[in-house]
Parts: sequence; structure tokens; C-alpha cells
Amino acid sequence: MHTTTPALTRTWATETHCRAHGEDWGTVQATVTLTRTPAGIEATVNGQPADLADALRILRGADTVTVTAQTLAPAPLGKPRAAKLHRLMACAGVPSGQHCGFAETALERPVSSLAALTEREARQVWGYLRATFPSLAA
Repeated sequence: MHTTTPALTRTWATETHCRAHGEDWGTVQATVTLTRTPAGIEATVNGQPADLADALRILRGADTVTVTAQTLAPAPLGKPRAAKLHRLMACAGVPSGQHCGFAETALERPVSSLAALTEREARQVWGYLRATFPSLAA
């Protein structure tokens, strides 16, 4: 499950063989989940909140690490679709220097590039554009 799209959350099953002084002490299994939040990365181990450093230590020290689940961030809109949204804004009469500002108003968050919007966000901006300029909907 390797991808270049950032994961919002990813879960691994780990297996660590414990050996000391030539003795096999058994196997420890753990489930580690890392979740990207606005505050940073949060970790759980076996369903319980855990210190990020401890979770990373488990992942790095395991003999076997398998991704079992992940939720990917939505893909960005991209330049071709952003260009279309720019054209629609221009047709509505929004000055080109105000396109990101218009999107910021629609989304109520900073926008530095229309190409970085998700499909859902672009639809929200399009809906706001149509509501602001009803003649565009026709």
C-alpha cells in the first residue's frame, strides 16, 4: 500500500521476536496507528493513546511491519481543473487577483492556490460562485 499521496491515518500490524542471551522469549504483536491532526501526529498502540516516540520505536524495532489500513488525504484538484475554475471566476467578473480570496471566503480558510483545493472544496467554491453570481448558473 505504498503511495505518494499523504495518509491522514495509517495502521500497521507489527511482530517483534524477543531474544536475550541466546534465549527466545517469545513474540510481541502490536497494532500501531498514526493519525495526522491539525495539532500534529497522534499515535495509538493496540487501540490506546500512546506517546509518538513510543509508537515509532515499536515500528522501527519490529521484525515484521505490515500496513493493514490507511486513509489517504484527498487528491488536489490540479492545474487543468484549477484553470477551469479560474475561467469560471473570470466569466463571473471576479478579478484574477481576487480568485484565491474569493475561494478563501467560500471555504472560510486560507487558500494559496486553486490547484491545491480538493474536488469537494472546488465544488464548494463553485456553489458559492453560483450563489454570488446567479447569472452564472444559467
